[in-house]
Amino acid sequence: MSQATLRTAHPTILSARVRGVSLTERLGPLGLAAAAALTVLVLLAVLAPLIAPFDPDEPDLLNVLADPGGAHLLGTDALGRDILSRLLWGARLTLAGPGLVILVSTVVGAAIALVAAWFGGTVDMVLSWILDILFAVPGIVFALIAVAIFGPSFSTVIGGLVIAYIPYVARVVRGAALRERSLPYVSAAWLQGQRGSSIMLRQLLPNLRSLIIAQSVSSLGFAVIDLAAVSFLGLGVQPPTADLGLMVKSGFDSVLRGFFTEAATAGTLIVLIVLCVTVIGDRLNASARSTR
Repeated sequence: MSQATLRTAHPTILSARVRGVSLTERLGPLGLAAAAALTVLVLLAVLAPLIAPFDPDEPDLLNVLADPGGAHLLGTDALGRDILSRLLWGARLTLAGPGLVILVSTVVGAAIALVAAWFGGTVDMVLSWILDILFAVPGIVFALIAVAIFGPSFSTVIGGLVIAYIPYVARVVRGAALRERSLPYVSAAWLQGQRGSSIMLRQLLPNLRSLIIAQSVSSLGFAVIDLAAVSFLGLGVQPPTADLGLMVKSGFDSVLRGFFTEAATAGTLIVLIVLCVTVIGDRLNASARSTR
């Protein structure tokens, strides 16, 4: 069947694919501002080994709870460690950890969704049942279960959150894939003799790509919050490693002594990261819905 016939069979998606929408148009002014701010934060985190003025884990008991200024622009914590250096290094884990969670859960979740939508019947029913069970349990609960079984560590929490976030992507993608599965262009590809796996990867997946990306970015903000919450509880990243959630926890004791810098700056940075990711995710989701 010719490409012209395929356009006739499914004009909406193929015309949208040809027309295309630039990332700038999809994000809009607010989304671009959020993307710019997030890019700066990522660059600062990546360059932490080069720009951090001090070793983030090295205590200085002669310079405990120093006020901001001088060599320590944001002061020091209760162990004399430079707060600015710990923020830069802590942002690395706060960004990389949730990023890894969403990357793995998106790949697994999208694969499950495509299989469920393509085969339908019992396969779809069983996979949907499993996804519903996973979706009913908050992500932080999975992380705590993993910690209870394997002990507190960064990798343990990441593993628990990966399982928790699979249905966040899978449920949305499955619904969209079911709609795509019933459209004429899929039947046309089937009549051409293409295998099911080829249709899923070469036809369905490209048409669902923008939706998958949008949903993944939206989920990233929740993953940041969950990972920070587990670290705050002392069950994720372990001291003396710099982590924003852990810094909020350790800064609480300093707040009682009148020093707010550590908890306030770490908490503000977490909020800023979540805000940027949420705005970008909302703009991408709105764009994905408008082109479907």
